[in-house]
Amino acid sequence: MNAPDPATASGTAAPPARRLPTLPALWRLLVVTVLGFASGLPLALTGQAMQAWLTVEGLDLATIGFLSLVGLPYTFKFLWAPLMDRFELPWLGRRRGWLVLTQLALAGVLLALAATSPKDAIRVFALLAVLVAFVSASQDVVVDAYRTELLGPAERGLGASLGVMGYRLAMILSGGIALIWTDAAQGGGWAWPEVYRLMAGLMLVAALFSAFALPRLPAAARPTSAARHDLVGFAAVLAAVAVGVVLTDRFGPPVAGALVGPLLEGSTLPEALRKRWIDLATLLLGIAFTLPLAAWAARRARFETLLAGLGSYFATPGAAGFLVFIVLYKLGDAFAGSLLTPFLLKSMAYTSAEVGVVNKVLGLWLTIGGALVGGVLMLKLGLWRALMVFGLLQLVSNLGFWWLATLGPEGKGVLPGTVIPAFDWGFVRLAAPTPVDGGLLMVVAFENISGGMGTAAFVAFLMSLCNQRFTATQFALLSAFASVGRVWVGPLAGVLAQTIGWPAFFVLSTVLAVPALVLLWWLRASVRALEAPARAPAADD
Repeated sequence: MNAPDPATASGTAAPPARRLPTLPALWRLLVVTVLGFASGLPLALTGQAMQAWLTVEGLDLATIGFLSLVGLPYTFKFLWAPLMDRFELPWLGRRRGWLVLTQLALAGVLLALAATSPKDAIRVFALLAVLVAFVSASQDVVVDAYRTELLGPAERGLGASLGVMGYRLAMILSGGIALIWTDAAQGGGWAWPEVYRLMAGLMLVAALFSAFALPRLPAAARPTSAARHDLVGFAAVLAAVAVGVVLTDRFGPPVAGALVGPLLEGSTLPEALRKRWIDLATLLLGIAFTLPLAAWAARRARFETLLAGLGSYFATPGAAGFLVFIVLYKLGDAFAGSLLTPFLLKSMAYTSAEVGVVNKVLGLWLTIGGALVGGVLMLKLGLWRALMVFGLLQLVSNLGFWWLATLGPEGKGVLPGTVIPAFDWGFVRLAAPTPVDGGLLMVVAFENISGGMGTAAFVAFLMSLCNQRFTATQFALLSAFASVGRVWVGPLAGVLAQTIGWPAFFVLSTVLAVPALVLLWWLRASVRALEAPARAPAADD
């Protein structure tokens, strides 16, 4: 297990002597920032930007919630990450080769998605969106592994912050500025397919950067499993998942209806919403059946790199507790943000330009600021205290959206707002001055600053848990568990928001943030042990 920078450790030990970063070290940090941008760009295109596209097309809230399941590959990427640890593509090396391949593939699939209408071909649109998420998750596997192997312990705190900064800059573009581009009255009046074609072009630029600008990694130990076993094992896992999907589709709805139907009989829910609850129960039954089946298939087919990588992680003291904490730490945050775009556009009646400027542009800049501040504060607080303090701030920030929901559209103007003047920067413009609600600005500012701080600490925590022999596999496993909340709460969030209303929904999101902090207190000795130095910084390339 690798440990973070000793400068992040808490305690009374004197900090190590500091020296100015070398040019190779500065280049490594710049590369991490650019790769963070490439990693963050596709996420909004299957998340909040896609939600805005679907909202404009007139799809209902529950359907939009279920379409958040296109992000499922983010939670299962550890199943194919071992292949990226085991196999090396020619010419560019193990990490750079996979980076170039995934980024070129993303450019192609985004072009196909841009040519598909969600209103007229929703099934094809959903399948292409799943493919975008699959290739994007694969890119994330390689980016995370490359960053973890590139940065020494002394660089991880700042590297995590810069990676988050690049990631959020990409989301400002694909999830914020894109909303302004598509506002017919205030922005450029772009169609969403035009936005997706532009993003495909940017992924092509990212592929060129990865091919020619990334420093080579020092030689590192690689898995020594038989290639045949890994390929057969991966095929077996895919077959098990396919069997699980088919059986769930065939037998899941009647079984879920028999289990959940009687509970809904006496309710006042409309028939369409009752069906959504049954669909959700079907999904959970399918997962409960498919995951054990895939695990059995991996063992029987001797998927050695996957089994060895997971075995290496679970041999670490506290490994199971860490996984539970990873799932829970961002759960409340993910729950509150899962349907934030429809909430602001439809329930609060903010304009597309206002949401784009405040929630996506100003808000994400504040997230970047929060991440950078979080990285600096970690040098003083240490890893455990940073996770606790930033987690508490994340919890409190959810109450801001509860406050907005209780005010409703008629409550706008309770706090003094401001006006964003008209501008034309070439790549984005506002045709007329845009009023910004003071309540929205305050809530978004606090939520994004606290979220950015929490993310910086969280990424540094994940990096500290990885063994470099299985970096791709282990980081994919950990980040897959971290994405459980963001992906899986979507269907439940859409159904709950319609069932209990927005104020109760945001109260629930706040309550869901509490278990992670309780568990973090219980794990404090294990987390503090990760702050001890484990190895020297990586040599300059």
